[in-house]
Amino acid sequence: MSQKQQWTTVATLIAVPVVFWLLTRPVDNVLQYEQPSVQITVADGATLSEVADSLFARRVINSRFFFEVYVRAQREDRRIKAGRYQMNVGRSWASTIRQLTRGEVMTEIVTIPEGFRLSQIAPRIARLSRESIADVTSLLASPGLGEQLGVPGPGAEGYLFPDTYRFAEGVPVVRILSAMVERYHATWTPERRTRLSDLGMTERELVTLASIIQAEARLEQEMPHISGVFHNRLERGWLLQADPTVTYALGGHRERLLFAAIDSVADSPYNTYRRRGLPPGPIGAPGEAAIDAALNPVREYMYFVARPDGSHIFTRSLAEHNQAQREAARGR
Repeated sequence: MSQKQQWTTVATLIAVPVVFWLLTRPVDNVLQYEQPSVQITVADGATLSEVADSLFARRVINSRFFFEVYVRAQREDRRIKAGRYQMNVGRSWASTIRQLTRGEVMTEIVTIPEGFRLSQIAPRIARLSRESIADVTSLLASPGLGEQLGVPGPGAEGYLFPDTYRFAEGVPVVRILSAMVERYHATWTPERRTRLSDLGMTERELVTLASIIQAEARLEQEMPHISGVFHNRLERGWLLQADPTVTYALGGHRERLLFAAIDSVADSPYNTYRRRGLPPGPIGAPGEAAIDAALNPVREYMYFVARPDGSHIFTRSLAEHNQAQREAARGR
């Protein structure tokens, strides 16, 4: 090999790493300031070349060819995950690939408040999954869904646990439901299971009762007393006379529940003014406080009536209850 060829080889060995370093290093701060982040969508089945094209077009990388060489050298070309990404312009290639292979996609937050019914949850699931509300509603009402999800039933009502969740955009509905049900199962600690056994209730009965407590209570500190009233009534064979079960049978909220409305759903198993015992299943999704109240009732009272501010007057006798009703009515 001639001296010229030797110098060419040495220059190449030096130049390639330098060029490679210049290409893969973070872009200067001026570019970061002009465009700090961009959104990149990686489609299902996208090739490395297609991913590189998208990144180059949005100025996340500064060479498609060398980026592909870099990714293949790292053996990461088959590990890139589909999804929508928020990426900082000017970051290193190593961090870009790390985000793509870990699937660190853009996510959305969804909050399911305590007491929400399936009809209220469906639009939020639809927004996340990009499915229609009608399709999600139909799925949630489908026979056998409770069994598929591994909950006590009779359906999914009451078991999509109220909490704040974070999901990737366009996540499948089944994955959302699985996460919510998993969160529900997590509430059943060994201590709560033991307490459930002590009460001699089934899990479905307990969650059903908790859902009624959740719907009745405005103040968390009143939940154990509301629970105690219902436990006492169940033990004595009294009608629960819980307004929220009737409004559930009616299909929606009522500001005031009139006798005509109660009579209109007289045959419903959720009409606790006409049928003794608990309804066949939950009427909404109870939170942990309501579940704990159902498990740990304070059994002092037989009646309660709501004040205009949402708090309750608890009483032991019918005479006291009638007086409480008059007192509450004067406050309206």
